[in-house]
Amino acid sequence: MRRLVRAVVTAALVAFGTLVITSPAQADTQICEQYGSTTIQGRYVVQNNRWGSTAQQCINVTDTGFSITAQQGSAATNGAPLSYPSVFLGCHYTNCSPGTNLPIQVSQISSATSSINYTYASGTYNASYDIWLDPTPRTDGVSQMEIMIWFNRQGPIQPIGSVVGSATVGGRTWEVWRGSNGANNVISYVAPSPITSWNFSVLDFINDVRSRGAITNSWYLTSIQAGFEPWNGGVGLGVSSFSATVNGGGTGPGPDSQAPSTPGQPTAGTVTASSVALSWAASTDNVGVTGYDVYRQQGSGTATLAGSTTGTSFTASGLSASTAYTFTVRARDAAGNVSASSPGRTVTTSGSGSGGGACRVRYAANAWNNGFTADVTVTNTGTSTVNGWTLTYTLPSGQAITSTWNATVTTSGSAVTARNISWNGTLAPGASTSFGYQGTHGGSYSSPSAFALNGSACTVG
Repeated sequence: MRRLVRAVVTAALVAFGTLVITSPAQADTQICEQYGSTTIQGRYVVQNNRWGSTAQQCINVTDTGFSITAQQGSAATNGAPLSYPSVFLGCHYTNCSPGTNLPIQVSQISSATSSINYTYASGTYNASYDIWLDPTPRTDGVSQMEIMIWFNRQGPIQPIGSVVGSATVGGRTWEVWRGSNGANNVISYVAPSPITSWNFSVLDFINDVRSRGAITNSWYLTSIQAGFEPWNGGVGLGVSSFSATVNGGGTGPGPDSQAPSTPGQPTAGTVTASSVALSWAASTDNVGVTGYDVYRQQGSGTATLAGSTTGTSFTASGLSASTAYTFTVRARDAAGNVSASSPGRTVTTSGSGSGGGACRVRYAANAWNNGFTADVTVTNTGTSTVNGWTLTYTLPSGQAITSTWNATVTTSGSAVTARNISWNGTLAPGASTSFGYQGTHGGSYSSPSAFALNGSACTVG
């Protein structure tokens, strides 16, 4: 969860030659360097990885794990954590564990087992276990699929995205969350109560994620990582032991080449002067549908992408009043296969009362070095209720968004589109909602100066 920034910063430090990687560790090695790391048992890497704060963090590394001995930072619980001290097998931003056989294609894995023992302490944190996968055998950069197992959650924090249900994996019941941090997809499994130690099959979680259509057997397992994400406190947190073994020799099916079935014809719900709420019958796929692309067309013009969603409903916004639009939907799977277009649905927007023309945006940012966080508050200052909102604006040059919360945020170059999620899409007159994100900048920070809600300009401040 929310670790793209630390990865980007680490990559930048590698590029400028300032990443600190110490020599192989003996027992009781102290690491306080921001991105310092060492190896244990000749096969795992332990890293301090203090990516979200300039405050000091130190870890004590033994021959079996590590513990946090100093933690002076503090982060808002509605944003990203301070760090991710961890131990890993595989490759993490060009730093590969000794003798690793990762990346390895999922279809070639015959078994993947792991054991972990955590030591808990006071503070606000999650005990996190990550399984990283990518369509390519990459050894640097951000892998596209992050499976997060939350062994313990302390304080008012939550995974990226929203709850999509529950699942039984590895003989345990988990609350399942699904979302994206803007650069990679995240599926999180949250334990209902703290788990101190466990021996389990990593493949159980990979198989569950594959059944959800998020990956295929042609993807690659790139690393297995375990540690803590602290927001506040955390001295005394530790991984007392960790092991992971991935064996080849699997004979899984080949690459997925089958496209999803055609989605159902969209139906229209609430229609305003600037938006149309759509829903449709789900598509099916031999592996699993990962999302839908919604297109809009005026008359005989070219169909253009109105937006994308992982569900079977979407509110098309930024439309013109008293205008006929035809909407179609296409499904896609994790391998990139795309279905045929659904039958079209033509809808005419109303003549007035868009519910998005009167708005105010407050943009509060906190910047440091080459990073920043931003909290964006959107207020409906009009007299009509907004049913589904899309906020658009432009980031200043050199800025990039790396992780988000409370909205679905996409970027195209410097253009930002933020859309409501399921529980904050309705704004009565005078009501407000907020979302936020973490990002990077080129060394000189400034905030966006103009915003539009559902296509109409907002006041700022």
